Amino acid sequence: MTTTAEHTPEVNRLKKNAVGLIGVIFMAVATAAPITAMTGNVPMVVGFGNGLGVPAAYLFATVVLTIFSVGYTAMAKHITAAGAFYGYISHGLGQVAGMVAGLLATMAYVVFEASIIGFFAYSGHDLFKTMLGVEIHWLVFAVVGLALNAVLSYFDINLTAKVLGVFLITEIAMLGAVALGTLVTGGGPDGLMAETLNPVNAFTVTGLAEGAVGLGLFMCFWSWVGFESTAMYGEESREPKRIIPIATLVSVVGIGLFYTFVSWMTVAANGKGATALAAESFAEIFFRPAGELFGSWAVGLFKILILTGSFACAMAFHNCASRYLYALGRENLVPGTARTLGRTHPVHGSPHIAGFVQTGVSLVLVLAFFAAGMDPYLHLYTLLAVLGTMAILIVQTMCSFAVIGYFHVRKKHPETASTWRTLIAPLAGGVLMGYVVVLLLQNQKAAAGAAAESALFTAIPWIVIGFAVAGAGLALYLKARRPDRYRLIGRIVLEDTVERD
Repeated sequence: MTTTAEHTPEVNRLKKNAVGLIGVIFMAVATAAPITAMTGNVPMVVGFGNGLGVPAAYLFATVVLTIFSVGYTAMAKHITAAGAFYGYISHGLGQVAGMVAGLLATMAYVVFEASIIGFFAYSGHDLFKTMLGVEIHWLVFAVVGLALNAVLSYFDINLTAKVLGVFLITEIAMLGAVALGTLVTGGGPDGLMAETLNPVNAFTVTGLAEGAVGLGLFMCFWSWVGFESTAMYGEESREPKRIIPIATLVSVVGIGLFYTFVSWMTVAANGKGATALAAESFAEIFFRPAGELFGSWAVGLFKILILTGSFACAMAFHNCASRYLYALGRENLVPGTARTLGRTHPVHGSPHIAGFVQTGVSLVLVLAFFAAGMDPYLHLYTLLAVLGTMAILIVQTMCSFAVIGYFHVRKKHPETASTWRTLIAPLAGGVLMGYVVVLLLQNQKAAAGAAAESALFTAIPWIVIGFAVAGAGLALYLKARRPDRYRLIGRIVLEDTVERD
């Protein structure tokens, strides 16, 4: 049954009606980070994964994630909460599963900011050294990036959306200009190579003597991590039950088609020699076409936009992590957190304390990698990305089955439930997302590259298991000792209602 707000504890709320449809889409797409995903992942797929079949692999990923989004958006029509996965899974699979998902998702987004800051710091150091001849240690860029994120997230979410919007438009324009230029000029030495779009190429290695299909597919799915953040902004958006489903589908399909087109044109621009070039010098498969089409200035601009794009991505992940910490804190599952993590700014309505805590954790992670003498790209970016991706893919798999649990086991909202939308699509999405998790487990060493020799890499699966066990343990403890708090796990939503079992 559903109880009214009189049974719900008073909590500090995020600012309502602060952002519209475009703002939510900007933040979701910025979290997926098109320029970072393309320049960081496409060369890996071309050089060591599917090879020339990368467009087909992205097309396959688009189909899978669209199927996943069908059920996800159905939940979004009825549950509006800053915790997104945390709230959805709690309502669909129960509080124990919800707490597991909450801790895993929070951990993932917390480490994602530090991971992307590593890429940002590496890009900043490289940019200033190669273009300006100035040597600035990567740690300086990392600290400045974290400080800017902390300041921007302190204010109204609308400010963040505007900043992300500017960065996002410029990076999409750069990628799109090079891709369209390649299309108009008829491609590179081997033409447009339309055969690379053949769906069969998603499951085969094309143009490489050796390659791993699993690695290629995993890297493609990795490129989308963050699209689901649309739901996190539900409490701050106008008409969330309408906006969030639309924003999610637009983000998934839009990102997917864009990724497929850009990866196709990147392969076409470089021809059959793309595999050798990608394996030798990653971003060169993007820089060379840009230089040939527009001149050397375009290569310099491309490098600048990689820097700003990675900053935008880190900022978006900062906002995601802050809202997960806030969502967990306001339920006061750990005494005292409602007065700290669960507080919002009295003027800006932002989760400012959770934001500062997120900045502190990211700073500790960055300093730990620095103290260990690790590289910001090879270690900080790569290892934390693998750790966070493993956790978030597991949570996405759980979310698919939570849709079935919510609509068909718990019999919620029969007016929305349907055989296709809330049963077949989520079941297919859950199985396919589970397959992606298996791909990650099978190919995590290849994805980690040189960082695979570190102790942290070996510990990654155990860290994920540890957070899952901690989540289950906390939920079971609360169920036995504090049933009032147990009932609230993942249940504080926009309408101030708590759905009981």
